[in-house]
Amino acid sequence: MPALVSDIISGSIAEELEIEKGDIVLSIDGEKMQDMIDYKFLCKNELITIEIQKQNGEIEEIELEKDYDEDLGIVFESAVFDKVKPCLNNCIFCFVSQQPKGLRNTLYVKDDDYRLSYLQGTYITTTNLTEADKERIARLHLGPFYISVHTTNPDLRVKMLKNPNAGKIMENLKWFKKNKIPFHVQIVLCPGYNDGTELERTLKDLSTLGSSLLSVAIVPVGITQFRKDELKTVDSKVAEKTLEIASKYKKVCCSDEFFLLSGKPIPNSKYYGNFSQLDDGVGSLRTIMDDFDCLELPKAIKKPLTICFACSMAAETAFDYISKGLNKVKNLTCFVNPVKSTYWGKNITVAGLITSEDLINSIKDVKADYIFVPAVMLKPYTNLFLDGNSLDYVKEKTGKNIVVTYNNYSVAEILDYLG
Repeated sequence: MPALVSDIISGSIAEELEIEKGDIVLSIDGEKMQDMIDYKFLCKNELITIEIQKQNGEIEEIELEKDYDEDLGIVFESAVFDKVKPCLNNCIFCFVSQQPKGLRNTLYVKDDDYRLSYLQGTYITTTNLTEADKERIARLHLGPFYISVHTTNPDLRVKMLKNPNAGKIMENLKWFKKNKIPFHVQIVLCPGYNDGTELERTLKDLSTLGSSLLSVAIVPVGITQFRKDELKTVDSKVAEKTLEIASKYKKVCCSDEFFLLSGKPIPNSKYYGNFSQLDDGVGSLRTIMDDFDCLELPKAIKKPLTICFACSMAAETAFDYISKGLNKVKNLTCFVNPVKSTYWGKNITVAGLITSEDLINSIKDVKADYIFVPAVMLKPYTNLFLDGNSLDYVKEKTGKNIVVTYNNYSVAEILDYLG
């Protein structure tokens, strides 16, 4: 895939140079680029030469002078310009393999690319890291990376990832430490495999990695109704035991689901440190509640309104908390309507996997002036749900006034919208 321009930032250098959507950046200073890493490094110079292929096939060479490290304002279609490094594992808990046919094509892509981990925060297993990859990482001193460890037991990791290279995880992590490359770690907890005693072993091994290890996130395995192989879900007993084990180690945080399943309150913000693995559900409920607590609520709004939060099942606790606060505002009535996942099954409780049909079934009989849904339900920069239907389709089917909120389901944004 070439360095295809997907957008140009308004007022940028690229706009002044008349670089357009659909153009291809062939090289900078005569060097072809593998990815956004190359692009960012090559753009640091004050005087650069850009080779552009226009949509009509013509090739232009542009020389420009700019401030050091000044961004050109080009948005690319992909963060990598060659080929994404594919995942070579067949993990027992792989979510991609638990999906039915008919969803967006991008949902079936299994990547394990260190470049995407560095640029976008995706998780890698390190099973396909080559010596050339390591040389580049060390030379450019890239990082931090996000690494799916799951277990440090070599035999167990080979079994869980179904890849003979998987047993080298501690060897790879020690390489990162030796080269002072920082990284975050993820553990997908699968009862009967890497919980209990095995989790103790993993956390003990990870604790030897010093300052290179930035954080450890423990998340429960997600199991859909489309799964063929038998795998146990995390229940209240396993959740409670996991919280107990994790509490013995620094830098280790459990995702929100463990607290919900064990019936324990969501911890305060101190527990999560700098919220470095927020996208993995580690601390998202706390940030929502803390953001709400920081708001200065109006005593009243101009006219009576009823609003509904169509949130995920996992977020119900946080929005119950928020609704109680909002209901103190005169003329405002607020309630929560968590969306059940009949498509994936009862074990899937996150907003990012809610389909349009599940949302429709959940809100079709709801009586509210506005129904607020989080942007994470939609494909980024579009109004499409993961089943391919649009937000307009949902509005048409339900006749509801649906408003999408951004910035972590911001209540401040909602209040601003209501005036």
